[in-house]
Amino acid sequence: MDWKTIILDPNTQWVLFGSLLLGLSSGVIGSFAYLRKQSLMGDALAHAALPGVCLAFMITGTKSIFSFLIGAIVAGVLATFSIGYITRHTRIKQDAALGMVLSVFFGFGIVLLTQIQHSDSGNQSGLDKFLFGQAASLVKSDVYTIGIIAALLVLICTLFFKEFKLLSFDPGFAKGIGLPVVWLDQFLMVLLVVAVVVGIQSVGVVLMAAMLITPAVSARYWTDRLHIMVAVSGLFGALSGVLGTIFSTMADNMPTGPMIVLSATVFFVLSVLFGPTRGVVAKARAKASNKKYVLQQAVKDVNGL
Repeated sequence: MDWKTIILDPNTQWVLFGSLLLGLSSGVIGSFAYLRKQSLMGDALAHAALPGVCLAFMITGTKSIFSFLIGAIVAGVLATFSIGYITRHTRIKQDAALGMVLSVFFGFGIVLLTQIQHSDSGNQSGLDKFLFGQAASLVKSDVYTIGIIAALLVLICTLFFKEFKLLSFDPGFAKGIGLPVVWLDQFLMVLLVVAVVVGIQSVGVVLMAAMLITPAVSARYWTDRLHIMVAVSGLFGALSGVLGTIFSTMADNMPTGPMIVLSATVFFVLSVLFGPTRGVVAKARAKASNKKYVLQQAVKDVNGL
């Protein structure tokens, strides 16, 4: 199947659009998590969302993205408070606290998932697909929901851009001018949870952290301006979603979620190599130019003697 046939297929168009919106919102919100050196927090929240999703299904008995969202937010907030409590009241560092909470919540989620699969409605739940995602299962209503949530995430990041910028680069100054730093931090965590829930069906719990961080890391190689970085990160995320969907559709039995993440990784590799100032090629050129300049100056000094 060629790419033109894929793009013209109505069902594939919905999956493409949903993956595009997922990548866009993940790239935008993930930029602030990356700048705050909380890359592992996205991974922890992605794994912590699984028990919330499972409990929401057990309570409602339906695969509703809104009920999943509520369950995941509750689980994510509980996870962030647990990490904060462990860090503040014990000698355990944040990275160890993140690893502990991630493991406990994900293990609890697997237990609940196994229980659901052995229940009467287990075969119809399809929650096992949430581990690695199944973008092909997206329907029109799912895409509409993803579109609304993605638009809200981008809008909120735009409205709170200055606050998130201060929180990312100088939280001490932000606190000094009266900004509610603690509440802004928790608000950003909630936005990360929302982004995770939106992407669970397409990319899955295990790989969602990569969609939050990889586009942001790639964008950092291209600019020193935050607003440009956020825009480029969103662009890389959106392109990763589209390309991953197309490649997975062209190949037989190729999962969409991993292909989206691999597409994002390609953008990362290209950014590392060809970034205008931080890229390997740019640094090699700068080093060669400096070496040439030093040699020219040395020749001039010798000729001057």
